[in-house]
Amino acid sequence: MIIGQDRAVAQFAEAWAGRRLHHAWLLAGPRGVGKASFAKAAARRVLAEAAGPAIDLPGVDYPPDHPMVKLVEAGSHPDMRWLQRMPDEKTGNLKRDITVDQVRTLGEFMGMSAAMSDWRVAVIDAMDDMAGAGANALLKMLEEPPANTLFFLVAHAPGRLLPTIRSRCRRLDFKPLADDAMAAILDVDAPELKGTERDRIVGLAGGSAGRALALAELDLAKLQEQAIAILRRGDPTNQLRSVLASELGKKASAERYAAFLELAPGLVAHEARQLSGDKLDRALDAYAKARELAAVAPRLALDPAATVFQLGNILASVEAPAPRR
Repeated sequence: MIIGQDRAVAQFAEAWAGRRLHHAWLLAGPRGVGKASFAKAAARRVLAEAAGPAIDLPGVDYPPDHPMVKLVEAGSHPDMRWLQRMPDEKTGNLKRDITVDQVRTLGEFMGMSAAMSDWRVAVIDAMDDMAGAGANALLKMLEEPPANTLFFLVAHAPGRLLPTIRSRCRRLDFKPLADDAMAAILDVDAPELKGTERDRIVGLAGGSAGRALALAELDLAKLQEQAIAILRRGDPTNQLRSVLASELGKKASAERYAAFLELAPGLVAHEARQLSGDKLDRALDAYAKARELAAVAPRLALDPAATVFQLGNILASVEAPAPRR
């Protein structure tokens, strides 16, 4: 069950039930609100029902004991492909992008006949991780798609995609989740969170269940509160940003550092919605800079402590603009 995204689920389910499907679906919205979960559920439903028998369940729900569902769960369904960043064999870290070679392999898959039914499914998670060469290779497939093929393109920032890709997709918008939906998801995925602690994390997560789970699992709530304090007070003594840099610069903090890089731009965006005038202009500028730094830091293997301190400078600029020279 996909919680809190009833409209998107209903739009796709109606199209699938009538077999009036666009071949490519752009799943657009913030991180952590259910886009990839929807793609998985929709793929399972399509491949299970296409193989038969018909499924008498609402939306994109599916019988967990169906043989096709089990194949998808095991990653061995011959008519399913899931593209995401792969580990680098030398470093063990994820590669910077979904590579053009991965996309070309997807093209080879599209050239084969479906094995288990008439339908095939490909998921790109996420388009934000695909470089230009890969996007151009994918575009050719979207322009001339094989029959009975579904593409699900997960996009956290759809405005950054090639216009030609956007124009060939039907868009499903995934909104930030309401508090009751967030609480329901946490009850399932983080049952140890209770009462005021759960409510606190829901309040900090900004409608993103993924962020809420990260806050809980990686103990990011305190870091987020420090970042918000820098945004709102400016950190004139550098104390808060120095603490953040020291905490996240440790080797043992690699996961928390990576999560904080993803978290910081969203904090600025959330703050910007409450601002106006010059401060809003500074927040928008800070958002662009934070997003750029968060994107390039892992790719260039920038020093974590220095990167976090620089992010702190960007956050502080919203309240206290840098002096002109």
